[in-house]
Amino acid sequence: MSPVTAGVLQLLTLIAALALAYRPLGDHMARVYSSEKHYRPEKWIYKAIGANPSAEMRWPAYLRAVLAFSAVSVLFLYLLQRLQGSLPGSLGFVSIDPDQAFNTAASFVANTNWQSYYGEQAMGHVVQTGGLAVQNFVSAAVGMAVAVALVRGFARSRTGELGNFWADLVRGTVRILLPIAVVGAIVLVACGVIQNFAGIHEVGQFTGGTQQWNGGAVASQEVIKELGTNGGGYFNANSAHPFENPTPFSNLFEVFLILLIPFALTRTFGRMVGNLRQGYAILATMGVIWLGFTALMMWTEFAHAGPAFDVAGGAMEGKETRFGIGGSSIFAVATTLTSTGAVNSFHSSYTGFGGGITMLGMQLGEIAPGGVGSGLYGMLIMAIIAVFIAGLMVGRTPEYLGKKIGTREIKLAACYILITPALVLCFTAAAMALPTPGDSMTNSGAHGFSEILYAYTSGANNNGSAFAGLNADTQWFNSTIGIAMLLGRFLPMVFVLALAGSLAEQKPVPETAGTLRTDKPLYAGLLVGTILIITGLTYFPALALGPLAEGLAA
Repeated sequence: MSPVTAGVLQLLTLIAALALAYRPLGDHMARVYSSEKHYRPEKWIYKAIGANPSAEMRWPAYLRAVLAFSAVSVLFLYLLQRLQGSLPGSLGFVSIDPDQAFNTAASFVANTNWQSYYGEQAMGHVVQTGGLAVQNFVSAAVGMAVAVALVRGFARSRTGELGNFWADLVRGTVRILLPIAVVGAIVLVACGVIQNFAGIHEVGQFTGGTQQWNGGAVASQEVIKELGTNGGGYFNANSAHPFENPTPFSNLFEVFLILLIPFALTRTFGRMVGNLRQGYAILATMGVIWLGFTALMMWTEFAHAGPAFDVAGGAMEGKETRFGIGGSSIFAVATTLTSTGAVNSFHSSYTGFGGGITMLGMQLGEIAPGGVGSGLYGMLIMAIIAVFIAGLMVGRTPEYLGKKIGTREIKLAACYILITPALVLCFTAAAMALPTPGDSMTNSGAHGFSEILYAYTSGANNNGSAFAGLNADTQWFNSTIGIAMLLGRFLPMVFVLALAGSLAEQKPVPETAGTLRTDKPLYAGLLVGTILIITGLTYFPALALGPLAEGLAA
């Protein structure tokens, strides 16, 4: 079987698996977030934190709860790292330096999981399992809660109430993430992913000496890292490490976990607004972009010219032979079109255009299908922009799901889409202009510029992957990328929740013959075009200086 055929078969298998899970998981999540029943373990949690899960919140109260919970999470994770040297189960590792502890705390709470450290050489079992893995669950649940709040804004009318954040947070964790993670961890252990609390030990005899590795609860962290679109690896090699991702089957299963909830949330959206076809339209938009990027990546990596590439069957530099071009390309697109950031290959070693595709996937806003929750609310913001553009074309007040898109709504949507590009481009410009940050680049020229552009694109979009040629463990990059991650995560949520509150207060607008049908292929095509045009106009100059220049020079 040729490598191209193998890659296509993997892609088809993945699509079939996602299709089988789409309806039951989407409907289950809709029931979870619409239920008024509280399970006994959930009641214990509410009592412990002093929350009333039945109290409805308006958007300012919902936002305060999100920010308060996240602030406490950052502080807890920061202190856990700073105290690591005094904790049991630290494997003898010292406490983390202040700038790196801040960067890591901001990263995992913001669902980014950017790592400027070697996991197996810096973090002990307590920090890995009690700190990082816990944040993988709750940061994902926060994103889902915000998305559900926006969906309620569309579904409700004449009220500013968006539900209860604490109930949404706990239910998302207990009823959705935990059950899937338990089953997924068992599957990964069966594939060969390790799950233990072993200390540092020798794993074999090599030329010139022995090699040492530490064990860990890897399978349980690996599954939520992918399922929650987090991405932080237990080991520095991330999902290229055989202890995290040992076989082609585990590789495809991890991609399935990455895409599972973001795609299924479109059915949850359709079910909660009472119109499944609206969910299918969003799904079609996400699917078209994801398939297009995957096909383009596979073509770019398989077709790269040169005798060495021909012998290897494609651009194999930086890729694991057990996954090949196909498995690596599918993983790279899935992880950068979502907010996952996990890697099973070296993105810096991709072809010039291939590296640009991974970067562009993040710059779209990670909405195809995006992160858990963040992908859905990001796509709905783009849907509002597309409706507004269509309204300008025909001279009609734009409407979406029976809600008028007026001045207030479009301002909030515009602020949402401007935040991340401003963070990426401003921080990249500052790093290139100042003398010290440039010393961290391994390469010069277009590729060196791409390293820094990729780093801030990854941080501000809450992705977490890296070009890996950049030495980001400096005070400048730890601090600025940490700030970019926090602002890139929580500032957009301010506008999403304000928009949700504004929509929930409206009364429904009756559909007429002039209403734009947003559940038709024409609208899905308009939405795809809107996304690509907005992203292109925003990032094309920067991309032209980096990956495009490198690709055209190859």
